[in-house]
Amino acid sequence: MYRIEAAGILRENPRGADKPGGDITLERKSMAQRVLQYGNNEKIIKAGTLEQRMYIILEGRVSITLSDGSNTVQVAELGKGDFFGEISLFTNTPRSASVIAVGNVKVAYIDKVEELKAFLMRNPAFAAKMVQILCKRLAETDKLLIGKISEMNRITLMRDV
Repeated sequence: MYRIEAAGILRENPRGADKPGGDITLERKSMAQRVLQYGNNEKIIKAGTLEQRMYIILEGRVSITLSDGSNTVQVAELGKGDFFGEISLFTNTPRSASVIAVGNVKVAYIDKVEELKAFLMRNPAFAAKMVQILCKRLAETDKLLIGKISEMNRITLMRDV
């Protein structure tokens, strides 16, 4: 699994505030103020809620689950350096999944799409890694959908026999 190095979010920019590329020192202070801690089994995100916030795991692990109301399935377990919640931040849509802390978890968050865009522009390595991760997630989702379509076709064929 690809990971974004969380420490990179909080490290200083050697170019400084007066140079192009921004000042990560200011970003560092801002991110330090946006750190949350969760205990074991504490819900970080509840599916269906409307919240524009992307999280970056600084310490610990989280479980990502989907539910249809009667069945819940874990679709991923993420750890230090991983991120989640980006879809709702970019699209302003309700959360599609729930996220629960597995043990003690510490996360930083970004809650304004403009801040994320500015951060990505100043940190192209982070942006490139984020694109790789999102592409991998999309490919995995495609596999699941293709599998479901095949399953539905088999059921239809069996019914028609």
